[in-house]
Amino acid sequence: MYAVFDETLVTGNEMIDAQHKELIGKIADLEEACETHRDKATAVKLLNYLADYTDFHFAAEEKLQEEIAYPGLEEHRAKHEEFKHAVEDLHEMLEEEEGPTDAFVKALNETVTDWLFRHIKGFDRSVAEYKNMRQNSENL
Repeated sequence: MYAVFDETLVTGNEMIDAQHKELIGKIADLEEACETHRDKATAVKLLNYLADYTDFHFAAEEKLQEEIAYPGLEEHRAKHEEFKHAVEDLHEMLEEEEGPTDAFVKALNETVTDWLFRHIKGFDRSVAEYKNMRQNSENL
């Protein structure tokens, strides 16, 4: 089964949720390409796009956190760096192999998909809740 954005991943922030949908869609594309094509060039291309989009998305999240003075910004930024390193490790793994192996797909699921879902449900949701609390307190 491929990665799917569902209601459990909604943070309540439209911009972040839309970016998460895009990111998860690209992960699903990579999972599908690994399973059906086993083509190294396609996997590298999709992993490159995933890395680039991740950089864009994390920069947007961190900018939002700066704007709302989110107290957990540095910890959140460190988590983003963990994810970037995991994607770099996948690049290295893919370069060492003839194509996306079963071990690569397993690593993709564990270090990207599972990590991202836990991150969204925990860290990203807490940022959205903090933003909503700040907005609501200003409106009182």
